[in-house]
Amino acid sequence: MKTTTTQHGNKFSSFFCNLFGHHYVVSKKVTQHIKEYKCIHCQKEVTTDVSGKLSALTPQMQEINSTLEDMYRKRKSRVVHQVA
Repeated sequence: MKTTTTQHGNKFSSFFCNLFGHHYVVSKKVTQHIKEYKCIHCQKEVTTDVSGKLSALTPQMQEINSTLEDMYRKRKSRVVHQVA
């Protein structure tokens, strides 16, 4: 059986997600409140935005999340060093 792939996986997976909805799992924890998710069926990626809703993970959002993760990590390590 020949399968055709789309940008979000193969056609059967996309059909499954269109019919039943996506099944997202956390793929990356950016901060305590912001995470990146990936659908296990169609591989669609989303992230939480400033209002806490899921939005598409665009290259711009990936860059924002990366910068935010760096700032969060630096701040967290600085607080640990000050306490110790």
